[in-house]
Amino acid sequence: MSFNTISVIGLGYIGLPTAAAFASRQKQVIGVDINQHAVDTINRGQIHIVEPDLDKVVKAAVEGGYLRASTTPVEADAWLIAVPTPFKGDHEPDMVYVEAAAKSIAPVLKKGALVILESTSPVGATEQMAQWLAEMRPDLSFPQQAGEQADINIAYCPERVLPGQVMVELIKNDRVIGGMTPVCSARASELYKIFLEGECVVTNSRTAEMCKLTENSFRDVNIAFANELSLICADQGINVWELIRLANRHPRVNILQPGPGVGGHCIAVDPWFIVAQNPEQARLIRTAREVNDHKPQWVINQVKAAVADCLTASGKRASEVKIACFGLAFKPNIDDLRESPAMEIARLIAEWHSGETLVVEPNIHTLPKKLDGHCTLVDTQQALNDADVLVMLVDHHEFKTISGDSLSQHYIVDTKGVWH
Repeated sequence: MSFNTISVIGLGYIGLPTAAAFASRQKQVIGVDINQHAVDTINRGQIHIVEPDLDKVVKAAVEGGYLRASTTPVEADAWLIAVPTPFKGDHEPDMVYVEAAAKSIAPVLKKGALVILESTSPVGATEQMAQWLAEMRPDLSFPQQAGEQADINIAYCPERVLPGQVMVELIKNDRVIGGMTPVCSARASELYKIFLEGECVVTNSRTAEMCKLTENSFRDVNIAFANELSLICADQGINVWELIRLANRHPRVNILQPGPGVGGHCIAVDPWFIVAQNPEQARLIRTAREVNDHKPQWVINQVKAAVADCLTASGKRASEVKIACFGLAFKPNIDDLRESPAMEIARLIAEWHSGETLVVEPNIHTLPKKLDGHCTLVDTQQALNDADVLVMLVDHHEFKTISGDSLSQHYIVDTKGVWH
């Protein structure tokens, strides 16, 4: 069965680029999202997120009649589910959005359809999704019931793209395809090859699920090493960025750069999925998460010390001291604030500090609800003119053009080594 109509459930940072990639190959694509604003924006040929080159692809696809968005699912040959998988309770994965997405497409599933889960998920999630679908559609057979002969094919295929480079990496990077049967894997590979230039590497669904979690846990552990080094160096009076630069001259050492913590919808979240399912075995992964989760509080303590020094030297009252936080996004040069340690630090500073907290984030136009009414969004120059204490949280390229020597402020907390 060929894929004439493809539907993507969830039109966020992964779903919309994926929908646009299929539509750019002149496939009929229906994007589905519960966010009416997102649906309306896409149907105008515009985008509701910041991602280089995505706007052009969406505009061309909508104008060409290949992409449209809706709030309700319709029949399709292939479905891709790309919805969030947040936490609940004590870092337990919450599958409520995946369940809702699966149950929303169940009534319009037809024999021969392919369903692919792309959402980062705990091991066993694809099988669970297949079970939800089977319960709602007893008239159809699924891989857990009929194996290779199933009416519906089901696979897991995690994204592995870098925000800011999604439209390149989506097409160039290899994909891990985890089908519930070899037939499911083959059909999923056939679907992605519509736009994919990388290789489709086939495995089973449980291994594919674990692969995604492993990739991000590996990154998290390595970042935790750098962040722990930064704490040790601060105590020892050593410049951690110089230290890492020297250590990395060893031919087999490649230490990452420390920062204010770890953010985003992947690295800050996925390791907990492994820990939740394997609490006894995942000791290193848990410790790395705890190191990275603690880093924002350490930054707050550095800011408090800088403010105390400023008060002593200036004779000002605390309410007269202005703090400027540079950056809110979870990584440089994007607008994505999900799980961002920078935003959490800005919120905690505003909550604690009796004076004004300024925020500089060149990639957004309005403050998120968490900060609205607590911080003031300003441009770079105003922050440099007005603030007594500078807090560098995200190394956006706009900030890297500012020379540390040009700063008049004596009280600087630089978590990214931009002004050192």
